[in-house]
Amino acid sequence: MPEKNRCSFGGKPTLMVVATNNRHKLAELIPIIESEGFACKPQTAFFQGSAEEDGKSFIENALKKARFASARTGLPAIADDSGLEVEALGCKPGIYSARFAGSNATEEENLEKLLAELAGLPYPQRKARYSCAVVYVSHAEDATPLVGIGHWYGEILMQRRTGHGIGYDDVMWIPELVKAASEVPLEVKNKISHRAQAVRAVLSQLKQQGHGRL
Repeated sequence: MPEKNRCSFGGKPTLMVVATNNRHKLAELIPIIESEGFACKPQTAFFQGSAEEDGKSFIENALKKARFASARTGLPAIADDSGLEVEALGCKPGIYSARFAGSNATEEENLEKLLAELAGLPYPQRKARYSCAVVYVSHAEDATPLVGIGHWYGEILMQRRTGHGIGYDDVMWIPELVKAASEVPLEVKNKISHRAQAVRAVLSQLKQQGHGRL
C-alpha cells in the first residue's frame, strides 16, 4: 500500500482511485479524468466492497465514498454522488434516487414510481434536474477535500422515450438538445452533464494547486 502523504500542496498525483463500482459512472468519469491529464483506476482494481451511503446530501455521500476508497488503497480518491430532483416533488427523489421505490428496487420500479407520482401534471409542472457532487481527497483523513457541483436541467416526460437508458434517463427530457438523456451520445454527455460539470470543477481546482503540471 502506498505511503500516505498527509499534507501536500503541489505536484501531480501519480494515480487517483475512482471510487465507484458502477460501470456506467466509470464510463463517464474515467475518460474525463484522463483527458485532463490525470491517471486513474477504478476501485475494483484494488478491492471489493463499497462505502455505506447514509449521508444526508450528495456531498456527504461522495465524501464517504472517497474516504473509504482512499483508506483502502492509501491513494488519493475521487467519488461522485448524484440523483434526480423534481421540483413538483419537493426535490425528491434526490439522494434516494437509486432506491426511490424501496431499498431493493430496480431501475424500472423507480422510474414507474416517478411517473405515477407525476401522473396528470402538465409539462410546465414537470421541471427537474440531475444533480451531482464530486469530491476528491488526497488521503483518507483529508480535512480540505475538493468539491465540485453540477446540474443538468430538463423536465420529466409523461412516458418513456425509447424503452432503454440508465436510471431515469429515458424520461428526462433535455430541451436544448431536443432529446431525452437516454438519446444523448456519451461523448456529448461527457461535455455537458451534471457529472461532467462536477468532475471538471474538481480537476480545475487540482490544476490550480499545481497538480495539473505534466
